[in-house]
Amino acid sequence: MVYEYDGSYNGFLCCIFESYINREFPIAFASNEEFPALSLYSVRNVETVLAHSNRVLRSITDRSPRAARLLYRAFHTCMDNREICLYRFVQKLYADGPQFLRRPSDEACFPLYKAVRHLSGELEKLRGFVRFSDYSGVLGAEIQPKNRVLPFLRSHFCSRYANESFFLYDRTHGELLLYSGGCSRIVQADSLILAPPDGQEAQYRKLWKTFFDTVAIEERCNTRCQNTFLPKRYRSVMTEFQSENAFNPGASPANEPLPSAPDGTPALEIHPGSGPPAPGSCT
Repeated sequence: MVYEYDGSYNGFLCCIFESYINREFPIAFASNEEFPALSLYSVRNVETVLAHSNRVLRSITDRSPRAARLLYRAFHTCMDNREICLYRFVQKLYADGPQFLRRPSDEACFPLYKAVRHLSGELEKLRGFVRFSDYSGVLGAEIQPKNRVLPFLRSHFCSRYANESFFLYDRTHGELLLYSGGCSRIVQADSLILAPPDGQEAQYRKLWKTFFDTVAIEERCNTRCQNTFLPKRYRSVMTEFQSENAFNPGASPANEPLPSAPDGTPALEIHPGSGPPAPGSCT
């Protein structure tokens, strides 16, 4: 049996609910967008019902709050066979209790711990590598992460720019974090075309590029060390590594459509136990 769901965390919890209710063990999971047109296996379409997902979440949290946090973070990683690994983890938690969490080498734990460690490392880098630009008073930036990081970066940037309006776009997963007036929201956005910089923004970019080039000591250049602390895959969205076109002022961004300010709707897929909320957050 293949379980097809909407790709959300609550949707995955509903898959666990349906599995135990129907006493069947899915051989694979697929989101609506990823599911192939033809399959040799029977398919069960699982609807996302908050009552069902909350019931599963409560049962996991009652057994181990640590397991609930680990499950939530691991769901947002890019590990191979993600849903199958998470499902086996929940199976073992229900069958044996939380004692196995003390053994990181356990076959049910190890994939999750490894994936979450990778997520944590990526989060640490992005907190320092994100480069915001000014679009008529609204700060904006793009990132290209491997993991779904916006739910975890949300509290950091909302706290840091509490008095600003900004957006942060995840190119990889088509997600957009919006923040304004103490309210934040994560929405789906398949694409985002940013306006060219105006004169002032272009000047700031040139100053930052000049600073980056000036502080470097050419005689002590260590490419290997630089690649370790600043992997190349992050550089495509960093101001100091952009081409000259990024430093040329274009049409005023005031005439370009910008993402609308959040309307106070709670952010998508924000787990109450995932971390401290942003100051004044509507969630």
